[in-house]
Amino acid sequence: MPFVYILRCADGTYYTGWCTDVARRVADHNAGRGARYTRGRKPVVLVYQEEAPDRHVAMRRESAIKRLAREDKERLVSSQEPRA
Repeated sequence: MPFVYILRCADGTYYTGWCTDVARRVADHNAGRGARYTRGRKPVVLVYQEEAPDRHVAMRRESAIKRLAREDKERLVSSQEPRA
């Protein structure tokens, strides 16, 4: 199953992406093998994730989240229970 995720970068900005293995992808971002955007903004922390039924839905949801205003992204992030 694919997932849509939001990372909080070290500079306080958000990065949104999609993948099939969130833990591996976050590790990739922190190792400098992720998106160009996150390479200079490490470390990144996973702050939100949601499961999608297929990759097409995940890609559309990623695009929709990227279009949100920062305040809306913060509301989305705060709506999810913190992880232990």
